[in-house]
Amino acid sequence: MNYKFDAEHTFFTSDTHFNHTNIIQYCHRPFKNVDQMNEALITNWNHVIHPEDTIFHLGDFCLGDSTEWNKILNRLNGKIYLIMGNHDRKNIQQGYINRFEDVVMQMHIEVGKRSIYLNHYPFLCYSGAYGDVWQLFGHVHTCPNSTGIDTPRLGTLLPTQYDVGVDNNNYMPVSYEQVKKNILKQINKTRNEKEK
Repeated sequence: MNYKFDAEHTFFTSDTHFNHTNIIQYCHRPFKNVDQMNEALITNWNHVIHPEDTIFHLGDFCLGDSTEWNKILNRLNGKIYLIMGNHDRKNIQQGYINRFEDVVMQMHIEVGKRSIYLNHYPFLCYSGAYGDVWQLFGHVHTCPNSTGIDTPRLGTLLPTQYDVGVDNNNYMPVSYEQVKKNILKQINKTRNEKEK
């Protein structure tokens, strides 16, 4: 099924890891503790996302039981679609699933006339390699000082792929227009490198 969304009101994020104390150290996040991180992420989210906006969260939303998830969800603006990440699957039977517009493993959407695959993980192969399709992902926590196991593999991504995770986007959701700008920049950079 192909879902269509309005470019002006469509946003993306991933890997908020609400309530995950260890993610601060793992990803070198600039927060003193998990409470400060949660508050910053909620403030940043609501600064960008309005109640009528649609936001796709590409996985690893929150740690904890349904009480913890609902505490966070009660404070967030927008109509939220959850593309499940590896951490989310552990809690999926708990009492928050109805708080999302949909909860799926992956989605294929259209924003304007742009075809986009959404998955928690970056794809090795997808139709963007052969056509005009983008793939948005999370999981790898891209940032200037990435040290994770996936870091060396990030160089193999296509210019039509983009990490919408908070670590790669100043701890904020990104709009469709921001994603478009970043992907076009990546495409132009790749094109210029090939011409050298």
